[in-house]
Amino acid sequence: MFKKILVPVDGSETSWRALEQAKALGEKFDGEVFVVNVIQPYNNAALLAVPLDHATIAQGNTELEKIGDKVLEVAKDKMAGFKNTVNFTIEIGHPSERIIALAKKEKCDSIVLGSRGLSGIAEFFLGSVSSKVSQYATVPVLIVK
Repeated sequence: MFKKILVPVDGSETSWRALEQAKALGEKFDGEVFVVNVIQPYNNAALLAVPLDHATIAQGNTELEKIGDKVLEVAKDKMAGFKNTVNFTIEIGHPSERIIALAKKEKCDSIVLGSRGLSGIAEFFLGSVSSKVSQYATVPVLIVK
């Protein structure tokens, strides 16, 4: 375990703490770290039937991709000095689904991710990414607060 660690980052404070934890685990166990930013694109279903033209949606998605690139640039800076292999990628889709699929595809043996701190009624209705990943992942999941 901790030979190939997947760590999703979204720019939140908890995702940066998860990245630091993944970096420490990778160094301690001589593991590789795979950093991903998942972009959830706009589409008509996600906007709850608010009609937007395709150009507006495409522009919004392009902006999300730019933000994703910037998040990965910060992640690269935070991983400076890491002596083992580190990979960076952007995925597009539903965050928990893409994280789980990427962990399988890349044959990761663990996932380290931040908790966004949803609780109570909000988590009941929405479900958090960390909850869904921990429930459906086939590898150990470390949730960092």
